[in-house]
Amino acid sequence: MSTLVGDFQAFLDSSQVTTNETVLELHSKDESYHTPVNPEIVVFPRNADEISKIMQVAKKHDRPVYPFGLGSSLEGLVIPTSDGICIDFSEMNAILDVREDDMLVTVQPGVTRTQLNKELKKYGLFFSVDPGADATIGGMAATNASGTSSVRYGIMRDKVRDLEVVLADGSIIHTGNRAAKSSSGYHLNGLFVGSEGTLGCFSEITLEVNGIPEQIVAGRAEFSTIDDAVNAVVSILHAGIPIARCELVDEPSIEKVNQFSDTNYALTPTLFLELHGNEAGLEQDLTFTKEIVRDFGCEEIEFELDTAARNKLWEARHTLAYAFTHSTPGKKMMVTDVCVPISSLASAIKHARQLVDDSGFEGGIAGHVGDGNYHILLMINPEDPEDIRKAQALNEEIVEFALEAGGTCTGEHGVGIGKQKYQKKEHGEAFFVMEKIKQALDPDSRLNPMKLIQVKE
Repeated sequence: MSTLVGDFQAFLDSSQVTTNETVLELHSKDESYHTPVNPEIVVFPRNADEISKIMQVAKKHDRPVYPFGLGSSLEGLVIPTSDGICIDFSEMNAILDVREDDMLVTVQPGVTRTQLNKELKKYGLFFSVDPGADATIGGMAATNASGTSSVRYGIMRDKVRDLEVVLADGSIIHTGNRAAKSSSGYHLNGLFVGSEGTLGCFSEITLEVNGIPEQIVAGRAEFSTIDDAVNAVVSILHAGIPIARCELVDEPSIEKVNQFSDTNYALTPTLFLELHGNEAGLEQDLTFTKEIVRDFGCEEIEFELDTAARNKLWEARHTLAYAFTHSTPGKKMMVTDVCVPISSLASAIKHARQLVDDSGFEGGIAGHVGDGNYHILLMINPEDPEDIRKAQALNEEIVEFALEAGGTCTGEHGVGIGKQKYQKKEHGEAFFVMEKIKQALDPDSRLNPMKLIQVKE
């Protein structure tokens, strides 16, 4: 260990290298239920050259490398699987370049979503991907994050224009350019976004951003059944209404929202909606939206123009996880994450609700219904092996349903440890192509080993 520390201190400041037990423990876990594991050492690089040298030291000492953002991931993505080197990107948190006319921004991986949008606001711009947590841009790119606004603006893979990546051998590459489109070469942006630190470490990220809308309107629509709510969403999308956010929250979740956020919403399946545009256009869109949802038995719909009222509405939705956590002390949340074709969404959610009710667990369902992605918020005792076994079995049934419907085992949280066992079934023969890519770029399985694609020795 002293030799390893000495090799790092040859090019890093003493403050950038630590074996402090408290720091190691902080880097042993994420927000998931998976068992924490301490790394041997944590290093804090400040640029690509330092990451490259870290990779060379890791090779010299035959140590695995685990990239770490803020630890907000939900499938064990950052948890070490054995002793190794944790690379924490918190000191790489600079916004390097804002190209206002090109609507592009280049950042280091440790920049957070809130930090970025605070800076972009000066230019009348915003970054649209909103996973709920104030995650780092590097972590969001690593997991191909999405969230509430993806129905309108797309997911991380749609927003990344270029990446500077440090590979396992220490070489530094760029995966794209600043052009809006290209037919040149393989699509490396798409390969590295969502690779969960298994193919390289991001040192710079260039993103597409959007202009802040002239007007934003948010609202709630209450329905008697989940079928009616989902079918209303499908009709809104078919009508071409520029819906920016479209979230479904089921009855048990609304009850938790009321308790935690001091609201008084009806205990019924509810859509949380948001539309972006200009004043004249939005007036027509709102009228059309109200007509559509009433055709599907909407019992109550109201929209908010006031910023404070809109923020309160979305705060109630975004704090749903905390509402469940605070109402069940001593338990930890397990969050499922599947995505299905929208035509299968209502049946998928009803299937999931029945599984939760039959399990005896307390849990709610919330979904990004505009793109078919939904989550179960399941409260379990992490110290009880039987609780974990039952929860994993429930999750497996939900995943199997999604795969049979032509969906995916993870819409946005990533694979990590938790969803790895479903990869072969979901991807078929393509899985073996992924193995070959991993072997080609990381032949020693040094980068975040035992995650995403587990290559056989």
